[in-house]
Amino acid sequence: MAALSSETTNAMVQAMDEVTSDPNKIPGCVFVAVDKAGKTLFQHASGVRGTDTAEPMTLDTVFWIASCTKMIGGIAAMQLVEKGILRLDDADLVERIAPELVHIKILKGFDDTGRPQLVDKKNRITMRMLLSHTAGFEYTFFNEKVRLFGKPVGIDEVNADAHGILSQPLLYEPGTDWSYGVGIDWVGIIIERLTKIPLNTYFQTHIFAPLGLHHITMLPTPQMISQLAHMHQKSPGQPLRARDHPYRLPLTAPPQEQHRLFNSAGAGCFARPTDYAVIISALLNNGTLATTGQSILSKASIDEMFKNQVPNFPNLGRKGIKTAKPPFTNDIPDFYPQIAEGGESKPQGWGLTFMLLLESHPPTGRSAGTAWWAGLPNLFWWADRETGVGGLIATQILPFCDLDVIMLRDKLEKLVYDGLSSEGKDDGYQQKIMATRA
Repeated sequence: MAALSSETTNAMVQAMDEVTSDPNKIPGCVFVAVDKAGKTLFQHASGVRGTDTAEPMTLDTVFWIASCTKMIGGIAAMQLVEKGILRLDDADLVERIAPELVHIKILKGFDDTGRPQLVDKKNRITMRMLLSHTAGFEYTFFNEKVRLFGKPVGIDEVNADAHGILSQPLLYEPGTDWSYGVGIDWVGIIIERLTKIPLNTYFQTHIFAPLGLHHITMLPTPQMISQLAHMHQKSPGQPLRARDHPYRLPLTAPPQEQHRLFNSAGAGCFARPTDYAVIISALLNNGTLATTGQSILSKASIDEMFKNQVPNFPNLGRKGIKTAKPPFTNDIPDFYPQIAEGGESKPQGWGLTFMLLLESHPPTGRSAGTAWWAGLPNLFWWADRETGVGGLIATQILPFCDLDVIMLRDKLEKLVYDGLSSEGKDDGYQQKIMATRA
């Protein structure tokens, strides 16, 4: 694949630096783009680590990547599927390993006194449902009913505490709808019980070490903590400000207590964006890191992850989410708007742990079949297997779905695709991009 020209990379640097120069937009961010050959097409750190410090953002800065962890949890699950230890559609296995999911109930609402009204479920839960967000869970910050269910104490999914995961009810019969919640945390619990090792240890041994990654973990070292990006909060009508970190326990627990922390497959990892980009490169190359030949998954498993698991829910991302916890997320009318000619919305898809574009997206250049997802403090990654390019933008800003970050993401992606389109004539890349934009 062709390299990006200095003209393109300079434009990308300028786009980032312009946004981070405004203290009320994005104080600092990192953007990395990679290809399936394991080559870094672009990487740049812009701005400062926080509004309350003059320390520059660097490529060594560490981010809480939150739900970007889910894709890693999916890789771990598919590794066990390859070994015959897990099966995607075996409800007997799920119920044997996680008996809590046998009798978990569906929350229908509340009576006049505010008491939860719970009913038995009829359908059984499978790994495929947990990985594709069709088991029935939804996060408290996306759903008012689930938030109220935890009163008066509340449910906290945003910390290394199993109670926030294990205590949640379902919202509907498993397999009958789509909603974004703690299902992949249950996947992590099942992996731990099957392998009899902490999930972070599994990740390190079977995913990170084979890929040569040393700065991605659920338990940050003192050095990683010293390089942590600061967390920020935006509120209507107020300037952006630094705030306390919401995912505190892994950052504050003494070493002798770390074994007590819940290892979250849904949101637990801290990482340098450059490390996470290596995993994306392996996805692009069908599960193998091209630079070393090290494989973490087979092509068949990658194909299954990138297959639309929810054809019956073509509007899954545009159900209209009304925030239940405004400090954590904005209202989200559509996760990734795509409007076809004539004004109708294009169908949406979901693979095993991430959203799928079922049709190409000319405004940025993404091909049909592109996978992408995000992390709560406004991190967004993508992996376009058709054109062999992907990457991520990393910030630490709440609430989720920040317009400034999304606009910068789209601008940077377009610059990547445009740059490769004009400079990749010798390897067929231009033809792929032009086909995407036809």
